Parts: sequence; C-alpha cells; structure tokens
Amino acid sequence: MNTFSIRKFIAWPVLALVLAGAALAADIQSTPVQNAQIDDFAVGKKAIDAKNWTQAVSSFSKVVTQNPKNADAYNYLGYANRWLGKYDEAFAAYDKALALDPRHKGALEYSGIAYLKTNQKPRAEAQLARLQAICATCEETRDLAKAVAAAK
Repeated sequence: MNTFSIRKFIAWPVLALVLAGAALAADIQSTPVQNAQIDDFAVGKKAIDAKNWTQAVSSFSKVVTQNPKNADAYNYLGYANRWLGKYDEAFAAYDKALALDPRHKGALEYSGIAYLKTNQKPRAEAQLARLQAICATCEETRDLAKAVAAAK
C-alpha cells in the first residue's frame, strides 16, 4: 500500500465518525452547562432558590420564547407555576418538557407532585411508574414514591 492509499484508508473512517458525532450532537437536549450560559435561565434559577415564583415564571417564559426546545426551562416554568397554584399552566409546561424529552426526570417528578396536589393520584402513580422504568434508584423516583405513599 502506498502512502496515499493508507491516508484514504484512515481518512474515511475518521470522517464517518466526525459526521456521525455531529449528527448525534444536534439531537442532544440542553445541558446544565448550556443553561448556565443563558442569562434568563440563571435569573430564573436564582428566583426559584429565593422562592420568588413570579420572577421565575417571567424568566423561564423568556427562555422558552427564545429557545422553545429547552425542556429544562419548561420544567422549571411548570415548577414555578405549580408553586403559584396555576396548575393548568404548570401541566402545560410539564407536558411540553416531556414532549421534548420523554425521559426528563425532573418533569416526571414535578408533574407527579402536581397531580397529587390536584387529587389525581392515579396520574401521579403513572408518572412514578415512568420514573421507575427510567431510573429506579434516582432521587426523583424516591421523592415521588414518598409523596405518592403519603397521599390519600
């Protein structure tokens, strides 16, 4: 084999791997590192930490307007709305988060809690079952399981 043939032999598999990686990366949801770079996301997280639910709703609403594929922002939008007692808005946000990422553990847990708060225990149990299928020992699963067990 001459040098040119060896280069072609090595170059094609490397190029295929690079292209495959680019295709996979395009489908990955937002990560915490990326979210931390979004100013409104950071403001929303601080508002949640301070239990300033109205500010959190405002901030995460801006995030999802700018990036409608951010499942994490929809999850937190639902969480803040739930604390405000705005369950219709909370469920809509959780549903959007789960449409974007059906395995979003936070949205499954928080929507399960919202179902319990609105006397919909069977729906909370369904969310718990989904969580258990994803990760039986995760914190989100344990927390929702405790809440379901404590519910009437």
